[in-house]
Amino acid sequence: MFKVTAPAARYTTTAIALHWILGISISTIFCVGLYMADLPFSPQKLRLLNWHKWAGVSILLLSVVRLLWRITHRPPALPKDVTQAMPAWQHFAHSLTHTGLYVLFFAVPLIGWAYSSAAGFPIVLFGQIPLPDFVSPDKALAELIKPWHEISAWSMAALVALHVAGAIKHQVIDRDSLLRRMLPVGA
Repeated sequence: MFKVTAPAARYTTTAIALHWILGISISTIFCVGLYMADLPFSPQKLRLLNWHKWAGVSILLLSVVRLLWRITHRPPALPKDVTQAMPAWQHFAHSLTHTGLYVLFFAVPLIGWAYSSAAGFPIVLFGQIPLPDFVSPDKALAELIKPWHEISAWSMAALVALHVAGAIKHQVIDRDSLLRRMLPVGA
């Protein structure tokens, strides 16, 4: 166990805001998806399905913003003390988890959009803005796509859990203050 002697460089305020907004949004939409999946067909389930679609499209748009921000604003490097103390498998897990999350930020909502389109249920964002079908309606295709939305969502949940576990490990076990780089100012 070690302690970083110099304070770690922080992420930008925009990167921090996008991180937490997406993190909370993704966690919420996942829980709503779990809840509504087993509901019988009803007006409540239709409302939740529509909300789930709106949230998915919003998360997709925020993910585009986050990716563009990440491309145009390099994140701070891991502090030297941290990188030297991490075994190779942790570096690999760090890299793989972050890359996997970025891929799934896009894959999960796009697969959901494709499923909704193939099932013949277009997305009308906020009940006002009809979005184009991602694929043509096709019930057989919808049945092929549906499990992939679930698999990709569970994969993202697993990576989020791994990401959170890594952050907690750095804060509680390593006590390297790495988490402070992503906390809001004053935290």
